[in-house]
Amino acid sequence: MTNSVRKVAAAAATAVLGAALAGCGGGAGAPDAGREARVGTPAASASASASAAGAPAASPQAGAPAKPPTMAPGPNGLTPVFERAKQRTDKTVALTFDADMTSDQGPRAADGEHFDNPALISTLRTLKVPSTIFMTGRWAEEYPDQAKSIGTDPNFEIANHSYSHHAFKSPCYGLPALDGAAARADVDRAFAAFKQAGAVNTVPYFRFPGGCYDDQALRALSTAKVTAVQWDVVSGDAFAKDPVAVAEQVLDGVKPGSVVVMHCTRSAAPVTEEAVQRIVPELRKRGYRFVKVSELIGK
Repeated sequence: MTNSVRKVAAAAATAVLGAALAGCGGGAGAPDAGREARVGTPAASASASASAAGAPAASPQAGAPAKPPTMAPGPNGLTPVFERAKQRTDKTVALTFDADMTSDQGPRAADGEHFDNPALISTLRTLKVPSTIFMTGRWAEEYPDQAKSIGTDPNFEIANHSYSHHAFKSPCYGLPALDGAAARADVDRAFAAFKQAGAVNTVPYFRFPGGCYDDQALRALSTAKVTAVQWDVVSGDAFAKDPVAVAEQVLDGVKPGSVVVMHCTRSAAPVTEEAVQRIVPELRKRGYRFVKVSELIGK
């Protein structure tokens, strides 16, 4: 392959991923038909759910719930979907970060592209912000030391963002689509990658690549016993260049019980860490407390 062809191919791949990342923060993937699965309530026991999903049981250390709460299945057994806490008077907010990497981006990582963001993780630790990282299995394979570090830190919990970052509903921002059986296997493969990396603080939650899903996707994941987690606040950090604008968008959107979607991918979201440095002190000044998704679901 010539250098010019490589550049065209890389540009095309970047455009597809860029659209998908924007979609992750756009919330445009869920039709009204899929919303019927959101009526579930936290299940009494989540240990069986974690086991069925292939997720290792969470460590009993401080900050890592031994039994992460899940939601009961929706009508006809559809995978339940969580967007925002029902308890909306308590000033809690969950910052969530998608660690995105598609199954075919290994060569780009080998060429020096950074799909990780150690500075962001360091800032979250320094600011003592409990967070949920929605990680792809491919990301965990590319950065196993970081996956283990995040997944053994009680400040964090790792949730499933698929293995391949392929679409669970088509069309979805140009992402390759998985059928039902492949989608279910993709979720299991991601949990296996977390375990292989040594992450123990994993939770039975799943975020659809691009945010795209429908009833068929919810049905395909029903045997995984996971709770699908969307969001109600879009940060707009994908490919953003102005951290102030990202911070303002989050601050304008947060309400009690909100779930904020951001990214933990340097090449695709280069100003997220700077934005977080502005978001956290301002929300604390407003009386907000940062929690993981598991605490919001457990309310």
